[in-house]
Amino acid sequence: MTASAAPSSAQPSRRLGIIGSIVGVLALIAAVLPRWVVPMVFPPPPADQVIVDTGHRIKDRLIARVKGAEYQAPKVEKSAGRSWRETASATAVALGLLAILLSVLSLIFREERLLAGVAAILGTGAIAIEISFVMIGALILIAILYVVGNIIGLF
Repeated sequence: MTASAAPSSAQPSRRLGIIGSIVGVLALIAAVLPRWVVPMVFPPPPADQVIVDTGHRIKDRLIARVKGAEYQAPKVEKSAGRSWRETASATAVALGLLAILLSVLSLIFREERLLAGVAAILGTGAIAIEISFVMIGALILIAILYVVGNIIGLF
């Protein structure tokens, strides 16, 4: 009777891939959920109040420029909603990067590729969502500045 070496069917480890996928899901939640939850908990000021405040700041800045004085912007306190959004944004990017790192480590240690890919996609998706919100905000700001500039005759 000869003992033949049976091929081992050892499953590749999944630890880093699973942890990376969980971190990626948390990053995605941190990127998306606060955009809907924070405004319900901490409602933003009414649009007409924001427009009036912006108009006063622009007027004060123009008056200071005409007088040749340096404009001193008033100190504006961050609202609780803004603080939560900023914290969630930083958390989403950090967790997204961590998910991508765990995905790379999973591939280096020859773990299952599917879980590594899921972790990488979730982390990248969370970062992409954060970047898209920043870009949308920048485009809205540019549009508002253009409209205000047209109204006061700068363009």
